[in-house]
Amino acid sequence: MKWTGDGEKEERRVVDGQRPVRHPVGLRELKKQRTRDALLRVALDLFTTRGYEETTVDEIAEAVDVSQRTFFRYFASKEEAAFTIQDMVETHFLAELRQRPSRETPFVAMRHAVLASWSRINEAIEALIPVELHLRTYRMIESTPSLLAAHLRRATELEEQAALVIAEREGLDVESDPRPRVAVAAFSGVMRVTGRLWGQGQETGLDGLLELTQSYLDQLVPTLAGDWSARDQPPAP
Repeated sequence: MKWTGDGEKEERRVVDGQRPVRHPVGLRELKKQRTRDALLRVALDLFTTRGYEETTVDEIAEAVDVSQRTFFRYFASKEEAAFTIQDMVETHFLAELRQRPSRETPFVAMRHAVLASWSRINEAIEALIPVELHLRTYRMIESTPSLLAAHLRRATELEEQAALVIAEREGLDVESDPRPRVAVAAFSGVMRVTGRLWGQGQETGLDGLLELTQSYLDQLVPTLAGDWSARDQPPAP
C-alpha cells in the first residue's frame, strides 16, 4: 500500500504479472463529497438554531463525527460554510451571463441569465439542503451583523464582476463608461429587494422566489424609463 498526499491509502495489485493496477477512486471521492455535504448541512442547521457566533467549528465537526482538521479540509472558515449556497448561485449566474447571445441588451441578458440558471441551481440546492433550511440561512445572514457585512461586501464584488462581463459583451471600457456598472447596480438592487421580501414572507419555496423575482424584473425597465409624475394624471374618484 502507498499513502497518497492527502493522507489516504492508495491500494494497488498485480494482475497476471502486469503492471500494478490502481483501484478506482470513485468511492473515495464520493465519501469526501458526502462528508462535505454532511458538514454543510450540520453547520447551517446549527447556525440557524443556536446562532452563528455561538456555534464553534468543534461542535460542527463533532456532530458529523469527524475532526476539526477535517472541517478545515473542506471549508476555510465558518463564514465560507455559511455562504456556500450563495457561492453556487453567484457562480451559476455569472456563467450563464457570459454565455448569453450578444444580441441581447444588458438588462435582457441579466434577466435571462437568472432565469436560465434557476432550474439547475434550484435542483442543486435541494440536493444539498432542504429549502426550509436555505430560507433560514438567508434570514440568519440578514440578522447577523458580521455575516451581513460580508454579504454586502460579496454583493459589491459580484456587481463588479457582472459589470466587467457586460462591458466586455458591449465592447466598452468599464473605467470610462459608467453604463455597465449603473445597469448592474439597478439589476442587483431588484435582486436584493426580492430576496429580502422572500425571506420576510410566508412563502418558503424557491418557486415563490422565482415568481417574485420575475414580477419585479418585469418592472425594471418601465420603472427606470417611465414618467412617475402624477401631475398629469386625472384625480382619483
